[in-house]
Amino acid sequence: ANFAAAPTVARRRRVMVVDDSLMTRMLERGILEAAGYDTVVASDGAEALGLLAREAIDLVVSDVEMPRLDGFDLTAAIRRDERLRHLPVVLVTSLESPEHRERGVTAGADAYLSKGTFDQGHLLDTIGRLL
Repeated sequence: ANFAAAPTVARRRRVMVVDDSLMTRMLERGILEAAGYDTVVASDGAEALGLLAREAIDLVVSDVEMPRLDGFDLTAAIRRDERLRHLPVVLVTSLESPEHRERGVTAGADAYLSKGTFDQGHLLDTIGRLL
């Protein structure tokens, strides 16, 4: 017998964009929403941690240089949190030196993208791979 599979409604993935620049937040949010993701935005790492405590988020895209709590410390805090430790984190930053990249890896980032060579296709590929 041939039974038709019941349609499954996939929950849209929720991506948090963390950046102290409103312009960057809006740009990344637009790219992500056009690609079918729900987005939540935060203006720094401290705000992001507060949201992560209350919201179900599937992946974080964060700037590194921010007031209060930067991207490295945000990533490290996520990795220390039992509930969040497996959450994928993508750092997008203008800090491109090997030392900074190393700090990102040490903090536990899953990917480290450069703003200088920012490419929305690359960002979406990276997110797709991590989700």
